[in-house]
Amino acid sequence: MQEQQYILKNATSFEPKHIFECGQCFRWDEEQDGSYTGIVKNNVINVKKVDSSIIFLSYGADKLEQLAIDYFDLNRNYEEIKSTLSKIDIYLENSIKYGSGIRILNQDLWETIISFIISANNNIPRIKGIINRISQKYGNKIEWKGKKYYTFPTVENLAKASVEDLRALGLGFRDVRVYETTHKVLNKEVDLNKMHEEKDTQKVRDTLLTLSGVGPKVADCILLFSTLKRFDVFPIDVWVRRVMNELYIKNEDETKVNKKEIEKLAKEKYGDLEGLAQQYLFYWKRDTA
Repeated sequence: MQEQQYILKNATSFEPKHIFECGQCFRWDEEQDGSYTGIVKNNVINVKKVDSSIIFLSYGADKLEQLAIDYFDLNRNYEEIKSTLSKIDIYLENSIKYGSGIRILNQDLWETIISFIISANNNIPRIKGIINRISQKYGNKIEWKGKKYYTFPTVENLAKASVEDLRALGLGFRDVRVYETTHKVLNKEVDLNKMHEEKDTQKVRDTLLTLSGVGPKVADCILLFSTLKRFDVFPIDVWVRRVMNELYIKNEDETKVNKKEIEKLAKEKYGDLEGLAQQYLFYWKRDTA
């Protein structure tokens, strides 16, 4: 374990607040100085923007520069993507201006699966609390600058938890779902490595849907926000349904807007970048509501 620093100079399309508060992650917290601290694999990382530079500080086992490049998707040209999407219509152009610093993280697939099962019918403070308690109980402790942090548990370690153990951590009705999915992955009934190898997004989605607690929206979030990194999905929650209805569909009763109708519209308008379009629209609508 060692402390490291990596500075990304002249950073474009990188705003910590946009990245960490757009709903894609649950293990990052804002510090008093405006920086954010989170746990990535076996590393604690602090991210701070100073002028046009991003300063990464870490304490952990992995080489920080490569970890930052991989996790924050730094080799992808987001300026080009935003330029392409902004030409679609004024609505998307405005939402991109509002959340111009969003980047889609490459989060660990296993952690993303469990995190988004926990996210079902839940709010962000409670989701973060549950994930922190699971990590404290079944992850590994890292002490840095007088604070204690905990890595997300491996499949093997989380499998030590009974349904009752999970219930005691506040999972509610999700306890059985997390337990069943953990053991399905442990027993290789679902192989996470094969998901990465499969090129067909729909086939990967179908596999995810076999996991307990994974419905269409959770599956799409896993596909978009994990190392699977599929931009050709369009997670639909109440905010996305609302913004798509207000901008395009214009049904007087938004609750009657069919998800298939939204998916079809998103595919037609945004193509294979629909996942990124969804994030800009979601962040803009939820943050300005």
